[in-house]
Amino acid sequence: MPVCPNCGYEYVEGITICPDCSTALVNEEDLPKFEELSEKDWVLVYTSGNEVEVDMLKVELESAGLEVSVLSQKDHSFPAPGDLSVVKLMVRKKDVEEALNYIQQTMQNQGESTEE
Repeated sequence: MPVCPNCGYEYVEGITICPDCSTALVNEEDLPKFEELSEKDWVLVYTSGNEVEVDMLKVELESAGLEVSVLSQKDHSFPAPGDLSVVKLMVRKKDVEEALNYIQQTMQNQGESTEE
């Protein structure tokens, strides 16, 4: 069965181009096999109530070649005063030490720039 390698949608035989993203379809067997990850492969390295701060750290870590995942409990549809949720930054177990070093350096650089 043809599958879009970009969207992941399956199509009937005879369709060769994904109508959603215009990518050439491939056979399901030709899709790259991804390593299955479990919850125990990830470690919490940073928490904050500020999504922008966590997103900034995520970009820093990804630019260093680390795999990063953000878990947010924010409910933007619920209008409540204050910040009642936590945003978590997770990295692969093998990258914890390097991620913590990047986070520490980033926070130090932010502290230095606000002191000036």
